[in-house]
Amino acid sequence: MHLDWGPEVESFRVELIAFLDEYAPPQTRPRRDFAMSVHDAEIIPQWARDWQATLFDHGWMIPGYPPELGGRNASPVQTMVYLEEMSARGIPRALHFPGYAIVAPSLLDFGTEEQKALVPAAIRGDAIWCIGMSEPNAGSDLAGLQTRAVLDGDRFIVNGQKVWTSYATVAEKCCLYVRTDPTAPKHKGISMLIVDMDTPGIDIRPLTHINGNADFAEVFFTDVEVPAANLVGALNDGWRITQGSLAHERAGLWVEGVARLEQTITGLVDLAHRRGVANDPIVRRRIAEGYQRAASLRALGYKGFTSFAQGSSAPEHSYMKLASSEQGKALYELGMEIQGAYGPVVDEERGEEAGRWALSFFVSFANTIAGGTSEIQRNIIAQRVLGLPRSG
Repeated sequence: MHLDWGPEVESFRVELIAFLDEYAPPQTRPRRDFAMSVHDAEIIPQWARDWQATLFDHGWMIPGYPPELGGRNASPVQTMVYLEEMSARGIPRALHFPGYAIVAPSLLDFGTEEQKALVPAAIRGDAIWCIGMSEPNAGSDLAGLQTRAVLDGDRFIVNGQKVWTSYATVAEKCCLYVRTDPTAPKHKGISMLIVDMDTPGIDIRPLTHINGNADFAEVFFTDVEVPAANLVGALNDGWRITQGSLAHERAGLWVEGVARLEQTITGLVDLAHRRGVANDPIVRRRIAEGYQRAASLRALGYKGFTSFAQGSSAPEHSYMKLASSEQGKALYELGMEIQGAYGPVVDEERGEEAGRWALSFFVSFANTIAGGTSEIQRNIIAQRVLGLPRSG
């Protein structure tokens, strides 16, 4: 039996590959994992901005959208092929995801006509956005947020704090989630506001990583005035917006996660050959188990994508996020074990691949936290997928 996508989809793939071969800048060519990422002096370097604009102008930024939004009205299957080809080559669409992955679908689904007019610039990268979700006492538990917005005539007055806000130091606008009814249950009383980041009363404090990068920030809001017209959707209906926007984000992110797992497994096979343990039955079994899990996750991802493309929910994606991040951590740890005593060495002359496996292992812990911790994902799966009750 021979399975393929059909001539129309394969023609789409050939056109995409030709575009990538011609236009993808050199900075997108190397395959990278956590430890091999390119760190520029700028959070969003100029080459990345230019690349995102090139994708938009040629209809390859979000293929399923119409041309005026950086797409080409691609079918769901064509979109899947696009995501797979980009992930297989390790080519990013952008080095900042909020604009195209969260802001655009949120405004298109819930925004006014004036707000929808902001979408093209967000997708093309002409305007940089950040997302004000996480707080010191409400990280993965978004429903626990406490930043307040009080309606005062034709404006909201915002007070509170956000943390781990990606791109806040360079963003022009923020999709800010605030509590507008403190008397409502946790998942009620939340609203979304569009906030200009140069508004008086906003204090942005970069958070520096152990490696010196500062792409996160704390953001403090003190009596910040936001026009009431900047409310997205209905008052106190922000939770529904978050569920839609995060679903859009995760509908495609799983492809990148699985591709990274597959890339890591290939690296483990090469590493095992170099270290002379390729015939060790324990090493072979553990690499094979990783391969089996990655293949299973890809199949599960296809199932979830099919549901999402048909307008249904895709609970598989919550599990995909949990499983791929935890499996990635396990694979990097295996890479350290294969190296033996040199596992934690990052010296280029003595360690393997300039410390790729050790650095990736430690950085991979962040992937079990970002976008919803593994613990929160387990709760979501237990309650919303399996229907289990909350603990007393």
